[in-house]
Amino acid sequence: MRVFRTWSEVPPPLKGGVIALGNFDGLHCGHQAVIGRAVEIARQGGTAAAVMTFEPHPRMFFKPDQEPFLLSPFRMKARLIEALGADYLYVQTFDREFSQRSAENFVSEILVKGLGLSHLVVGEDYVFGHQRKGNVALLRELAPRYEFEVSAIGEMKLGGDVRYSSTATRTYLKEGQPEAAAHLLGRYWEIEGRVETGKQLGRTLGFPTANLRYRDYLHPKKGVYAIRAGVDKGAETVWHDGVANFGNRPTFDNTDVLLEAHLFDFDENLYAKHLRVALIDYLRPEQKFDGLDALKAQIARDSATARELLARRGFGTAPAPFVAAP
Repeated sequence: MRVFRTWSEVPPPLKGGVIALGNFDGLHCGHQAVIGRAVEIARQGGTAAAVMTFEPHPRMFFKPDQEPFLLSPFRMKARLIEALGADYLYVQTFDREFSQRSAENFVSEILVKGLGLSHLVVGEDYVFGHQRKGNVALLRELAPRYEFEVSAIGEMKLGGDVRYSSTATRTYLKEGQPEAAAHLLGRYWEIEGRVETGKQLGRTLGFPTANLRYRDYLHPKKGVYAIRAGVDKGAETVWHDGVANFGNRPTFDNTDVLLEAHLFDFDENLYAKHLRVALIDYLRPEQKFDGLDALKAQIARDSATARELLARRGFGTAPAPFVAAP
């Protein structure tokens, strides 16, 4: 998949084709359906399938001081979009100037004149443009004038009243329900980043950890999780069972939010390597212990519980299958 950081960089021979439009934070099954439909239309028409998304997320631009909420920072989002079969990814910078662009101007100048699209695919409830005045009804009104087609994917539900949505996914993760979030995402939710050098306290307890410091990610419920940890080996990612603590480490009176992952039966040096951590099961809340012996004993119990839970699932070499759009 080829990535373009601005629509004006796209060379003429690569313009045209089908574009899926949206923020796509989390790439849940509803998002997968939108992108999957764009890929399907493109393949049927013998043209390219592209995705356009926005960086930073508009919510981060308008409310920069709010608590972190992102489910999928850009590197993760791009990887998931590529897995869905997109040929190109257009990354539109969301800044003050772009936020003032009217919905019709966005369509006429960027999508039509700039990218030469032939077909646009969006979710039925998607809104865009200055003051969010653009919607599917406007797209269908503009389509004949600018000679492109529109497909809108209707609301999708997991079952009952549960919609596939980024909001619902965030709620489940904040409540310590990674399995429920996984049903919406079609895969287990991951945290990823470079392993940082910590105080090596885990090593002194017999449970060395790989530390990932939190920045823009959503904060799931603090506590201990059974995990799958993917170690970057260049062309491949090798997965291991493990246990992790997300939180402030109250036993050590630490205020920084940190993810500390212990990989079972693993003795390689992970410092500065890229690590993906998939949250599988929530084991217990974070707590403060009276001393290191009590903490060590609890980590041993948590590890045993995590091993048992993960063994039942039989993941093999992957954290979980990537679930295609329905």
